[in-house]
Amino acid sequence: MKTRLFYLHALSALHVGVGQAVGAVDLPIARCRATNLPLVPGSALKGVLRDEFDGNPDQDLLFGPETVTDAESAHASAMAFGDALLLVFPVRSFAGIVAFASCPFVLERYASDLKRTGSKSIPPVPEPQGGVVVATDQTALRIADNRIMLEDMEFTFSVGAMEWARHLAGVIHPQDKKAAEHFQKRFVVLGDDDFAFLTETATEVRARIRIDDDRGVVQKGALWYEENLPAESLLWGMMAAGPSRKQPKSKEDRLDAEAVWKRFEAGIAGDPLIQIGGKATVGRGLVRFLRP
Repeated sequence: MKTRLFYLHALSALHVGVGQAVGAVDLPIARCRATNLPLVPGSALKGVLRDEFDGNPDQDLLFGPETVTDAESAHASAMAFGDALLLVFPVRSFAGIVAFASCPFVLERYASDLKRTGSKSIPPVPEPQGGVVVATDQTALRIADNRIMLEDMEFTFSVGAMEWARHLAGVIHPQDKKAAEHFQKRFVVLGDDDFAFLTETATEVRARIRIDDDRGVVQKGALWYEENLPAESLLWGMMAAGPSRKQPKSKEDRLDAEAVWKRFEAGIAGDPLIQIGGKATVGRGLVRFLRP
């Protein structure tokens, strides 16, 4: 099996929901049960990518048949997609407008996946203590002396995040030097507890209403709140290609994992813009699907 990382770079607010909930937010986003960090389920990504191959003769080979009419035509997908996990979370900053935040727990998990795909040049993970963040030596987030203010939380900062800033900027903006520099100046590594707190309290929550056409006011009971991951969020996950399970005309025609991967890359060339999750008609879920 051939494995590789993928990334989702949100260009608009992203809502991959879990249905209705009891609480202040009627429609929350999907989160990992153990960590409570936001995620995009692999099933959601696979369904969207399958649609991108609509009309492509390799669609069934790569993603499995859409419908099964008999036992002979049934076969599993040759491509597998894991959940996309939050890697960088944009946070409102008193200086520099926005900070692009991560934390040691997230970076360690990400570094482990990098190793599984054969990457060897992995930066060491900073370990900020409580009330301290690790920034870059060119940070645009400084408010005075060595202080940074994110949302309503004030931190002192030390430098030491430049290697990770360069790595992640290269993932998001490989061909745009100016955008990469913009990211590097605003990248910070928070402590795990501070990062977890912000990903619970600093997501984007929007009110939605439905208007009564006859009276021109909100319909009774038609006010609800939706949670979104903010634009500029970055998520990562693992995907894999295995040998084709579609029955070939002869054994010689069966594709191995490398050939399957080439078919997938040929059909999804470049860094396509895709729409994931709900609320597409109100501008949610536009993301770049990246494979450095």
